Amino acid sequence: MPSVVRNTKILTLAFVKKVDLLAQYMPVEAAPLIAKWIDYFQCEFKIAKTRSTKLGDYRHPFRDKGHRISVNFNLNHYAFLVTTVHEFAHLLTWNDFKNKVKPHGSEWKKNFQRMMVPFFEMKVFPADIHLAIDNYMSNPAASSCSDLNLSRALKRYDTNKTETLHLEQIPINTTFRIKDGRRFIKGERIRKRYRCICLDDKRLYLFNPLAEVFVVE
Repeated sequence: MPSVVRNTKILTLAFVKKVDLLAQYMPVEAAPLIAKWIDYFQCEFKIAKTRSTKLGDYRHPFRDKGHRISVNFNLNHYAFLVTTVHEFAHLLTWNDFKNKVKPHGSEWKKNFQRMMVPFFEMKVFPADIHLAIDNYMSNPAASSCSDLNLSRALKRYDTNKTETLHLEQIPINTTFRIKDGRRFIKGERIRKRYRCICLDDKRLYLFNPLAEVFVVE
């Protein structure tokens, strides 16, 4: 893991330092272009702490603040880059349409596709991720992690793997726990998610197949 202070305001750094810093979190070839985007859009770009509910975030200009993007520091290089492009597509869409369009509507999808093209041309992605992104780009979803094929391809390159399993890897009726300690019994898959009963509050929850879980013996 790069030994860089999180929440650094990269906009305030000199261009060469921006590139050097970004190259610790994404493919080296991609860093100069992302640094140019940060400068061109005058975007406050932060390498953020881990957030369980999202990989990245975009905030539009408000009062005395300009564009703001944050991306989780613990993503592998390819996931970090995909998330960064995702958030810059929000920025470009805001510049074009403000809040007159849906956050992940056709306008955002077109911008995401356009902004991903240079990285395809640079060939920064391994073949399996390139293919998964190509399929994802035919109709991008609200989050790259909501596309199971792309999420699986990106996770293959994680270097900070733990003893967790993906929920889809364990049998039905297996008891498991999640990182906050709650315990569940895995149920049947309903469309894209698994229906699971929480043993602590007896409530029903729907889980992404790629949710990271610990099997309870």
